[in-house]
Order: sequence, then structure tokens, then C-alpha cells
Amino acid sequence: MKIKNTWKHVLYLMASILLVFALVTGCGQGGNSSGGENDNSTPKELKLATTTSTYDSGLLDEFLPVFEEKYNYNVSIVSMGTGAALEAGKRGDADVVLVHAKEKELQMVQEGIFVDRHDVMYNDFVVVGPAGDPVGIKGGQDAAAAFTQIAEAQAVFVSRGDDSGTHSKEKSIWKKAGIEPQGDWYQSVGQGMGDVLRMASEQQGYTLTDRGTYIALRDKLELEILVEGDQELFNQYGIMAPNPGQHPNINYEGATSLIEFFISDEGQQLIAGFKKQGEQLFYPNAQY
Repeated sequence: MKIKNTWKHVLYLMASILLVFALVTGCGQGGNSSGGENDNSTPKELKLATTTSTYDSGLLDEFLPVFEEKYNYNVSIVSMGTGAALEAGKRGDADVVLVHAKEKELQMVQEGIFVDRHDVMYNDFVVVGPAGDPVGIKGGQDAAAAFTQIAEAQAVFVSRGDDSGTHSKEKSIWKKAGIEPQGDWYQSVGQGMGDVLRMASEQQGYTLTDRGTYIALRDKLELEILVEGDQELFNQYGIMAPNPGQHPNINYEGATSLIEFFISDEGQQLIAGFKKQGEQLFYPNAQY
């Protein structure tokens, strides 16, 4: 009788241990694997193609880690001109794009190339140049008039020349001025905003830049803002995803999560709070 009771006790203990193990294992496997909030699984990969200004300004270094931590994603950034970023999205080589060429963006949405486009934030373009300003454009608010004076003086002007949003804006200003720039003074370099600013600084020339990148790099440049305030210089940023119907292999779920985070109250507050040298670089203006 004593032996039977002992075996019953052993079997009871073994069953209890197995039950506890099953419960613990089940809890460990109960996490959300969809890449949502509080997901403890391996981070999912997401590729963002974006203009150099959002990268060079440092905004994404502040913004993306918050999204990655909250939604369990690892976002890889491909920084390029807006034109190249749009082409990357068009090919399905990026899951989401953040750019600043609204007319082009809306046209590509209408054509069915992109979906889920939203305004995200804005800043403005400014004309910068040497403090001495040999052309005499300082204090002006007419970008086309300033470009005209630069061309007439044949002062060094460094152009992005890369089909970026900034380059598109520059070309529209030259067109408004009725000038087709050419000659040794006009340098079309095919580089990002940071590199163009450094080149203009080294040569004490002029260029068009978004304000955010200029402020972020200002301490390393010998350039000043000379022309600002023209309505023509408004600079809108938008975010959107390639059409998943055309590119079923993109991470559309992740793209949607990032888009929604950018336009959420939290995302908009992060943008508003991003500053360099005490100055706000971007102004949130998402519309739901």
C-alpha cells in the first residue's frame, strides 16, 4: 500500500512539471509575429528610399529608431535624389518612399504606380551664398530675380543636377527667370544636398538648398542664407508606397505601418520636436 502511494505521488509530480513546461512554452510562442506593436519576434526588414535632405539633416536618425522599437522593424535607408527614389519605388526596389516633388508624386499615384500617399511635413528652399555676396542678392525675396543676377554676373552656381526635388525646384526657377543656365560658372554636379553645399562653400559660390540640410550643416559651411520667403520656395514632403498589385514582393504591411506612424500624432510630434542649433527643421502637416 505504501509503494502504491509513492508511485502515485511521483506520477502526480511528473504531470505537474509537464503542465508547467507546456504553459511556459505556450507563453513564449504567443507573441505577435506580424510586426505590430510590442512584437518580440525577430525584426522584419523594411527598405525606405528617401531624398538626401531627410537623411543629411539627421531627421531619420531621430525618427526611425522610435518606429523600429515600437513596431519591431529594421529600416534600411537608401538616400538619393527624389527622382531616383521615385524610380526605385516604381521598380519595386523599395517598400516605401519619402520624397519632395508633390506634382510628380500625385501624377504617379494617378497612374497607379504608388498608393497611400500623404503629406508629411514641409520646410522651404533658400538661396545661399558667400557672406560677401558679390552679386548683391542678399535680403531679396524673389528667387527668379536672384537667379537672373547670378547668371548675369556669371558667378559660380552649384546645381544638384540629379533630378532630385531640389533640382526640379531649381529648374522651375530658371524657367521662371527665362534663363537656360550654361557655361563654366554653372556646375551641374549630380550630387546630394550635403555635398553640393560643401562644394559651393569651398568655391564661395551660390546654390539652392532646402533649409533643413543647410541648418544641419551650417557650422561647417562658409555660406549664408541670402534669399528666402518667396512662395515659389515652399517645400512639401510626402510619403507613399509602391502599388502592391504591381509589386507583390514588397513589404506592404511594413510600408503601411511606417506611413501611419509618420502621420500619427506621435510621428508628427517627433518631426516638430526635431531641431538643430535650436531651430526647427521641418514642420508637420499630415492630413488623415
